Amino acid sequence: MATHFRDTRFTAAFCSPLQRTRQTARAILDQQASAPALLILPFLTEIDYGPDENQTEEAVIARIGADAIAAWDTHAAPPPGWHVDPDALRSAWTSLLTRAASLTPEANVLVVTSNGIARFLPDVVGQKPADLDRKLKTGAWGTVEISGTETCILDWNVRP
Repeated sequence: MATHFRDTRFTAAFCSPLQRTRQTARAILDQQASAPALLILPFLTEIDYGPDENQTEEAVIARIGADAIAAWDTHAAPPPGWHVDPDALRSAWTSLLTRAASLTPEANVLVVTSNGIARFLPDVVGQKPADLDRKLKTGAWGTVEISGTETCILDWNVRP
């Protein structure tokens, strides 16, 4: 990713407190001569999967069922026992988009988070591809364009 974004100049940069997101963000920002400060936003931290934390997919499906996983993947509906507040995450994403919109029109903002948190971003964006797979895969990125109060997902699940 760092190589891919080598020529992109970021005006602002945010990530979760997780070590892997900080490392990814720093690797990307280290490619810039005058990178912005990396700001930690607690809401970008990974989802707490409760009793399913660190379990295999088979064990999770055995506990909650395939329909619950499908609802999580397609609608970001948390299964029973998971500790996640979808409304709070949507509100936080809305605030971050508002913050990004207040920057210069040419601003590029880097946000590094987990797929569990990223899957709530499409809910607060005005336009998105009809076939969008809300799960942002490991090592992939999305691009959101902000024009005034209009937001649009241009790319999603892109890998180098």
